[in-house]
Amino acid sequence: MPVYKAPVADTRFFLEKVLNLPAYAHLPVFANVAGDTLEAILTEGARLCEEVLFPLNKSGDDEGCTRHADGSVTTPAGFKAAFQTYREGGWMAMNAPEAYGGMDMPHILGTALEEYRMAANQAFSMYPGLTMGAVAAILATGSEEQKSLYVPRMISGEWAGTMNLTEPHCGTDLGLIRTRAEPQADGSYAISGTKIFISGGDQDLTENIIHLVLAKTPGAPESSKGISLFIVPKFLVHADGALGERNAVSCGSIEHKMGIRANATCVLNYDGATGYLVGEENKGLAGMFVMMNAARLGVGAQGLSQGEVAYQNGVAYALDRRQGRALTGPAEPEQKADPIFVHPDVRRMLMEAKVLTEGLRALCLWGSLQADLAHGADTEEARTAADDLLGLLTPVIKAYCTDMGYRIATDMQQVFGGHGYIEEHGMSQYVRDARITMIYEGTNGVQAMDLVGRKLASKGGRAVQAFFAMAAAEIAAAKGDEALADVATRLEKSLGDMQAATMWLMQNAMANPENAGAGATAYLHITGAVVTGLMWLKMARAAQTELAAGAGDQRFLAAKLVSARFFAERILPETGAHRRKLETGAATLMALTAEDFATA
Repeated sequence: MPVYKAPVADTRFFLEKVLNLPAYAHLPVFANVAGDTLEAILTEGARLCEEVLFPLNKSGDDEGCTRHADGSVTTPAGFKAAFQTYREGGWMAMNAPEAYGGMDMPHILGTALEEYRMAANQAFSMYPGLTMGAVAAILATGSEEQKSLYVPRMISGEWAGTMNLTEPHCGTDLGLIRTRAEPQADGSYAISGTKIFISGGDQDLTENIIHLVLAKTPGAPESSKGISLFIVPKFLVHADGALGERNAVSCGSIEHKMGIRANATCVLNYDGATGYLVGEENKGLAGMFVMMNAARLGVGAQGLSQGEVAYQNGVAYALDRRQGRALTGPAEPEQKADPIFVHPDVRRMLMEAKVLTEGLRALCLWGSLQADLAHGADTEEARTAADDLLGLLTPVIKAYCTDMGYRIATDMQQVFGGHGYIEEHGMSQYVRDARITMIYEGTNGVQAMDLVGRKLASKGGRAVQAFFAMAAAEIAAAKGDEALADVATRLEKSLGDMQAATMWLMQNAMANPENAGAGATAYLHITGAVVTGLMWLKMARAAQTELAAGAGDQRFLAAKLVSARFFAERILPETGAHRRKLETGAATLMALTAEDFATA
């Protein structure tokens, strides 16, 4: 059976020794994690994930959700009780504002716990995760009445939330949506249309669901500039918060999915359902993008989480499974065979998984710190710098973390050999669950185009130039330390690949936009490797400082230095290959016609 233990020690090392989170204690956004609070929350959150959520992961995948004749949906056995435990523990309220019943914890702490929760049970975690995304959208663009009526009950976990964008004919190009919103005499709207792929579209965990729905009003422009956002409750809500009659929205079916089977991904039918405009008419994307940007950072953590839990199971199996002998002679002569852990190619997969998961964890946490500083730093300059970095890195965190998470999951399945392909050991679930992270909240190709097409040029390239300067300063500071010099030098070479690729795009994308599209994914992977390499340089410096002082867990710290060198030697060289692919441009990629792709 699968195993999982939340990596609390590694999280704390990065938060406390690398980021030096206590140094930010003077900022109000970090006021609630002073003293021993951080350790207590991480430890208790880890216990909840390991003991309550993880035991339901495989059984939930096996059982899936059930739609009944009346359109209602039930989640797998144990989910309702687990959700009750989750909400009673106050975990829904972690990052929400105190004014609406939240705890006002910093985003970085929420990200740490989100990794644990997703690794323990990704399908379960999507229910509260989407709810808090809906809360963010309402808080950003809703009226005071809407905020006070819906948000406290969503934060408490009494009600859930969803995001309704996609339609059968319309995914990324939201300007094509057909869902209509007809104004009513009482100021509400009648919402009619069909939405698909709606995570948590119906369930039995909460007494109400607040759907956020994109639709078009009569006469609205037939483009993304004509989209409005609406609150459509499953049950209508009276002014005092009491529930009224069932609204005209129902689950038509549950999608039959490759993974995340315990999440009720629904086709929702809106048949003149009562909805309420959020924000201004025809400006609904602004509110929805608040939710989507937060979700993209969360999905990056999902990719990390599936990589982490798969990695833990790969290590456990490699230490237990015996096949063949070590190349240098029997490692355990008294046994008939050695553990497969001794074989270099198995170690290659395990080491790549180790350095990627630890590096991606650092990247997700560092990105979350920028989110906190963008709102809570003590100077306008610091807030702007953090916001610039966050904007640049959001598509990278989403796409690189999920691409690498899937890579790790499939490699760990490979460690199991044939046993990884059957359901008994649970490895196929991690591969299946990791796969969706590369698709939803904007496919990774869309993220790459966002990075190349929008983020690089934003504000005259200010963000990427600031990143180059930051990375160069870190490298220069580390090159004087013999223990770090090789890592720093290799990162410097990869940073040079990123700078050269950036210059190539500047020179060639304007002349032919298809050059940008053809090289976008390669550029994103260059950026992902460089920024993760920067995280490893930061971790190596912190580990070396602790080792020199004779502080901390010396074995743990020494392993960090070896891991940093491995990342620099084995992962960073990928930037050179990606750069060479990018610089070939779009010529051969776009040359063939549709007929050339046809088979006989």
